[in-house]
Amino acid sequence: MDDITEVLDEMHAAVVSMLPPTLLDLTDINATRAGLDGLLAALPSPPLPGDVTLSDHHAPGRDGDPDVLVRIYQPANAQPDGPALYWIHGGGMVLMSVDSDDLKCAMWARELGVVIASVDYRLAPEAPYPAPIHDCHAGLAWFAEHAAQFGVDAERIVIGGASAGGGLAAGTALFARDHGGPHLAGQMLVFPMLDDRNETPSSRSINDSRVWNHSANVLAWAAYLGGANGDAPIYAAPSRCDDLSGLPPAFLNVGAHDIFLDEDLAYARALMAAGVPTELKVYPYAFHGSNSFVADHPISQQWVADEMTALRRLLGTADITA
Repeated sequence: MDDITEVLDEMHAAVVSMLPPTLLDLTDINATRAGLDGLLAALPSPPLPGDVTLSDHHAPGRDGDPDVLVRIYQPANAQPDGPALYWIHGGGMVLMSVDSDDLKCAMWARELGVVIASVDYRLAPEAPYPAPIHDCHAGLAWFAEHAAQFGVDAERIVIGGASAGGGLAAGTALFARDHGGPHLAGQMLVFPMLDDRNETPSSRSINDSRVWNHSANVLAWAAYLGGANGDAPIYAAPSRCDDLSGLPPAFLNVGAHDIFLDEDLAYARALMAAGVPTELKVYPYAFHGSNSFVADHPISQQWVADEMTALRRLLGTADITA
């Protein structure tokens, strides 16, 4: 569909109607980056919580790659020797940075009472696969190795990410499974970008460039895979993996009007078939990222509550208040 508002309720449609018409047109990635940065800069941004300390660290890259920035969010109410979340930002493999999720990570750290680490991986097309997945794994390995420095139990690290970050989280979990760790306690995959083939009905269903759409997805995958055709590696496109056994418990969620709906449903079913404890949530009227764009909608509020419940379960924490 060229106009996604046709299938949305009034509140979701009103927000989409206010977005720039070519917000996510990836035919010029640099222009898209500039436009998105401008839009985000114009939005009101609450201050970060004062009781969460941010610090930047540099993990050695894999096999001679450049160092990888890992940002640590350490709340004053962190549990000693507690769990942690290793977070990977979204952006279609070509957009955004670690800064994009500062508020999310700081608020989660404070509300959950746990340390959060967020990785600033290299972006395509300047750094195609395997650079992003290598960066994510290098940062994870460094964080696990230095867990005690941050008061974290290295055996209780949950990996998570949204959109491209969800795909990278799934790929990094596979990579860690197949390359000697580190151990992961869970995976939180928020509308993850998992399948390079773009063959499902949902992947072809949305052509509205105000939201993540079919054309943008095709161009993003081409940038990530360096323009290569044929079978993508399983760490790049986890949907292609035939053996998901041995992965940590998973939580997946996605909107009913997200182009990733079908591949996320299929991945959740494949995880279950492989014996991986898996929870899946699908939200009516929700489009890709609408939980942030339409934050006051009851569906978005339920979305946030479900994520917090899932994180607490995966992390093994009680409800901690500041």
